[in-house]
Amino acid sequence: MRVLVTGASGMLGRATATALLERGDEVTVLQRRPSGLPCREVLGDVADRAAVDRAVRGQDAVLHLAAKVDVTGPWAEYLTANVEGTRAVVGACRAAGAGRLVYVSSPSVAHAGTALTGVGAGPADPDGARGRYSRSKAIAERDALAADGPSLAVLAVRPHLVWGPGDTQLVARVVERARTGRLPVIGSGAALIDTTYVDNAAAALVAAVDACGPVHGEALVVSNGEPRPVAEVIGRLCRAAGVPAPRRRVPFGRPGRPAPPSRACGR
Repeated sequence: MRVLVTGASGMLGRATATALLERGDEVTVLQRRPSGLPCREVLGDVADRAAVDRAVRGQDAVLHLAAKVDVTGPWAEYLTANVEGTRAVVGACRAAGAGRLVYVSSPSVAHAGTALTGVGAGPADPDGARGRYSRSKAIAERDALAADGPSLAVLAVRPHLVWGPGDTQLVARVVERARTGRLPVIGSGAALIDTTYVDNAAAALVAAVDACGPVHGEALVVSNGEPRPVAEVIGRLCRAAGVPAPRRRVPFGRPGRPAPPSRACGR
């Protein structure tokens, strides 16, 4: 199969492209800087329709991972990378006749802040999503799934808190804050949180490429299925990196009000 992976310079994009190459697919990657992967490479911004058109041409399937995932930044940057970029990918898929599009989303697109346990993938909600990243991804997921139809099967996959070797988003930030003493534990640290190891997330995305067609027009949540207390997850990451685990605790809830009981959560 001929598959385009956008955002292959990122940890998950690179792992997914590598998995596709290892099983014998003909892979093209699109990102702003060289990936170093042994495949066809198109350099460009995902919001640049001309660059996206060049990358999508001749592809059977597209795995769209490229996004701005920072926790801070101007709304215009999220709008360009996440919303306009996704629209460019959808338009290019339609123009080139690519039959499958797997859009990599986030559980946060349907999470308004309450604890979630064992629930399915609710609809993306830009108004209820918290933060610019989540809001922009929610808008983009809606746009991607709205393109689902007879000529283009679209599937949204929401990996939850992906981590692994070379992670600069989750692990690196946790470790750096712990090293400088700026990483507190919120509440008791007993709230459960699920994560996804990068190889598992990549395997799920490869499976989504294969399933897209018979399964389409919906969103799926992916995780390890092994929720652990937040304090344990942070402590293990810190020990693996050789930095002290946080000892300072910050009360959860409004001042003057008792903290609510811990519950399993995901976003």
